[in-house]
Amino acid sequence: MNQPELTVTLDRDAEEPIYRQLIRTIRMQIESGTLTAGARLPASRDLARQLSISRISVVNAYAELRSEGFLSAHAGRGTFVSKDSGKPSNEVSNSVSTVTENQSPDSSLRDMMRLGRKPGVISFSLGAPPTEFFPVVNLKDAINTVIDRDGANALNYEVPEGYGPLRAAVRDYVSALGIQVSPSNVIITGGTQQALDLVIQALLSEGDTLVTENPTYIGMIDIAHTRRVQLHGICTDEEGIRLDRLENYLIDNKPKLIYVMPSFQNPTGHVMPLHRRRQLLNLANDYNVPVLEDGVYHEFRFEGEAIPPLKALDETGIVIHASGFTKMLLPGIRIGYLITNPNYYQRLVRVKQAADISTSGLNQRVIHLMLQRGTLSGQLERNNKELLRRRDAALAAADKFFPPGTRWDVPEGGLVLWAELPHSGPTAAELYISAIQAGVAYAIGNVFYTNGGGTYKIRVNYGAHAPDVIEEGFKRLGRAWRELACDYAEMDKSPLL
Repeated sequence: MNQPELTVTLDRDAEEPIYRQLIRTIRMQIESGTLTAGARLPASRDLARQLSISRISVVNAYAELRSEGFLSAHAGRGTFVSKDSGKPSNEVSNSVSTVTENQSPDSSLRDMMRLGRKPGVISFSLGAPPTEFFPVVNLKDAINTVIDRDGANALNYEVPEGYGPLRAAVRDYVSALGIQVSPSNVIITGGTQQALDLVIQALLSEGDTLVTENPTYIGMIDIAHTRRVQLHGICTDEEGIRLDRLENYLIDNKPKLIYVMPSFQNPTGHVMPLHRRRQLLNLANDYNVPVLEDGVYHEFRFEGEAIPPLKALDETGIVIHASGFTKMLLPGIRIGYLITNPNYYQRLVRVKQAADISTSGLNQRVIHLMLQRGTLSGQLERNNKELLRRRDAALAAADKFFPPGTRWDVPEGGLVLWAELPHSGPTAAELYISAIQAGVAYAIGNVFYTNGGGTYKIRVNYGAHAPDVIEEGFKRLGRAWRELACDYAEMDKSPLL
C-alpha cells in the first residue's frame, strides 16, 4: 500500500503566517482523509528544506497540531497522524473549534519562549520589574515591626474583603489619583491578577463574552481560557481600543464586560488620552456594559502629562478598578485591590472567600505599614527615574542595532517597548530560536492577540536590565535577525517546490 503524502502549497505574500498556513493545510488534509491515521509526516528539517522555509515554522506547526490532538510524536521514529484523527471531518472540526476558542492562543509559542530562561540568555520577555527595584531592607524592617507589634494576630485569617486599615489606606492612596471611594468599596486581593480573575468569575458565566483590546494582556487571555469565557478582541491604535469598532460590535452583541488597560497598556505601552476615556465611559453607559480597568501600570509614568484613571471619571459606578502594589513594590508579596460599586461588592467578596478565604494577613499588614511610612511613593519615584534612563538606552540601542524598517512608538512610561520587525525578513516566531542561540530573548507578539495577529511584533522589557545589558541584548537581537534574513534571501533564490 502506498504511503499517503503531505502536499503543501504556501503563499508567501499572504498576511497569514507561514506556520499558520501549514497548520491549516495539514489539518484540512487530515480531516478530509487525505492523510490517514498512522501516516508519517516528513521530519521538520526535511519539510523546511523542501518548502524553502525556516525550520521553526514547521516545528511550530507540528507542535500546535500535536496540542490539538491531530499529530503524535514518537522519539526516534518521527511525527505521525494520530489514531484519534480518523473521525468524520465535521466531528473533528467541531471539537477543534471548541478547544481553540477556549485555549490560550499559540501555546506552542509559549512553550518555545521558556527557552529564554536558559543561563547566559539576556531575557527581555517577562513583564516584571527587576529585583534590584525591590525595597528589601524596608520590607525586612516592616515585617519585624508588624510581628513585634501584632504578634500571632498578624498570622491569623483576615476577613475576606481585607484588613480594615489597609482598605482605608487604599482609599487614601487612590484619592491622590482622583478616585473618591469609601473603604467599603475596596477589596484586598492576592495581587492584581487575582483581582481580574475574581471579576471574571463574579460577572461572567461559562460561554459569556468578554471584550478586550487586541492585542491584550496575556494574563487575561489565560483567565478567559481557564474560566471558559469567550474572548473577543477589538483592534487598537496608538490611543487604545478603537471605539468605532467597539460600538459596531456592541450594536449586534451583548458582552458581559469590557476589559481595558488605559495607561501603558501591556503589551503596546500605549496610553488612552482623556477624550477617549470619556468616550469609552459614555459608550459603556449607553450599552450598559461594565468596564474592568486594569490600572497596574498607571503610575509608571516618567514623562508627559498624567491622565486620571477611568474610575476617577466614572460618575455612574460602571467601572471596576483593579490594581495593586506588586509591580511597583514587591511582586512576590501579592497584594492587589479592587474598587467597585455596591452592586458588585458582595458578589465579589463571596467569590473571594470561596477562592482563598482571605489574603495573607501578614502581607496585608506589612504593605499597610509601608504605605504609612511613605515607602511606596519614594520607591516609585526612584524606579521611574531609573526606568526613564533604561527607556532612553533602549531607544538608542534599537535605533543602532534593530534592522532597518523596524517601527516602534516612544513610551512615556511603563516597562516595555512594542516593536514591529520589517516584513521583508523572518517573523517574530521564526526569529526566536536564532535569537536564543545568539543569547537574547523577547516576548513573541502572537501570544498577546486573540486572533493570531502580531506576526512581526515583539515586546521587549527594557525595565528588566541596566543600560549596558540592554545595549548588548539589542546588539545580539539585531545580529540574529540579519543572519536569519540572509538565510531567507538565499532561500528566495530557489522556487518553492
